Amino acid sequence: MYTNMNFPAPLAVLGFLALFGGLLVAVLLTILGLFVGKPRLVSWTWRIAAIAGFTYLLLLLGFSVVSRERLLHKGQEKYFCEVDCHLAYSLVDVKTGPSPMPPLTEYRLTVRTRFDEKTISEQRGHGPLTPNPRMARLIDSSGRQYLPAGNSELSFNTSLRPGETYDVNLIFDVPADAKGLKLLITSSDWQERLLIGDENTLLHGRTYFALSI
Repeated sequence: MYTNMNFPAPLAVLGFLALFGGLLVAVLLTILGLFVGKPRLVSWTWRIAAIAGFTYLLLLLGFSVVSRERLLHKGQEKYFCEVDCHLAYSLVDVKTGPSPMPPLTEYRLTVRTRFDEKTISEQRGHGPLTPNPRMARLIDSSGRQYLPAGNSELSFNTSLRPGETYDVNLIFDVPADAKGLKLLITSSDWQERLLIGDENTLLHGRTYFALSI
């Protein structure tokens, strides 16, 4: 299974919440310590907070460093964890043609979203799920990035139930000299950049789709 993470998503979310919850507790203890005149309480609070923060940073960077880039081909699926279930994305069709804005080339991509019913937790049930925000972009071999026409986040925002699928059509206008094009679909929430093992974190290898025509 190819996923957007190389660390268990529930643990990553719990770690993220624990980190920011701990920082909030540290701030409250600091205010209390200053108010009652207990400088040692303030000192020990921030020593513990520093150790916790440093440990979290090591884990964040460590799982990024050991990750690697992957390139999926047509039909292969990339999974995104929604904590208690998984959504699978695959590139199912690629078409090219002249763009309305010559000399650009138009790429028409069809991306399938599938709610894998085998990944839901026992407590979840079969209610509808609205996916977390996603964004799509093409990247060429020189690192140039191209965004789709229209709002791809809205396109990927359709609700679905376990076992259901739907297709999203994306249109890109790309220079004719762009080589080695690959599609990247990622989460667009800012929190993803701070989750241990998420591909949006610094130095983390990402999972792309090759545009095999």
